[in-house]
Amino acid sequence: MTKLLHICSLLMFVFCASCKEQGKKDLPKDNIKSETKDLSTPRGIDTKYEYTDSKGKSLIIQNSFSRGDGYTDPNEKEYFKVIFWTRLINETDNPLELKINFPVESYEVSSLPGKYFKILVLPHTMAVDKEPLYNYGLTDLDSFLDNSIDKPSSLKRTINPKESSGFYIVILFDKGVAGPIRTGLSIKGQNLFYRISRLDSTPAHSLMKEKEIHCGSINLNLK
Repeated sequence: MTKLLHICSLLMFVFCASCKEQGKKDLPKDNIKSETKDLSTPRGIDTKYEYTDSKGKSLIIQNSFSRGDGYTDPNEKEYFKVIFWTRLINETDNPLELKINFPVESYEVSSLPGKYFKILVLPHTMAVDKEPLYNYGLTDLDSFLDNSIDKPSSLKRTINPKESSGFYIVILFDKGVAGPIRTGLSIKGQNLFYRISRLDSTPAHSLMKEKEIHCGSINLNLK
């Protein structure tokens, strides 16, 4: 009798397991989503510009938001440094030659007389996976500023077809800065311009254009 009960229990287990298996439904493959994160498009983009060449192919420029911190130069002069990155994505069929130059002189903040700033472009390469990091991944920034603050800065870079390249720009304010700063690299013809704007302290936080600087060139033939 015990043996018979054991056999019946085993048969019931097999039957139930078979029923459960038949009740399962495979998810359609179209509903399966990959968990791999796409790092090709950074999250912290303030402005994006797209330019089309004579063949209808695009150059995309992405400009970041700011990150700021204090800086004291070798002569003990205090500044507030603001860090930005810019990324160019070359979807054209031709390599792009990028040339950027910033002079050593300072610019006055037009809406804040007596406050000045200077701009430096760094030779470092900005990669999209550095976007979440402190100072966008710059680890030797103060050392670079110590050696470059009184010199003009420049950058030359080739961006091959179907590739992208990013770089950093630092703005130094000698008496602090009132309100968040926004910047952006853009193209007019084959000339590069760098815009500096400031959000004012009103409740509406209006964006005021402070300066647009001709800072270089690129060999892009626009439509």
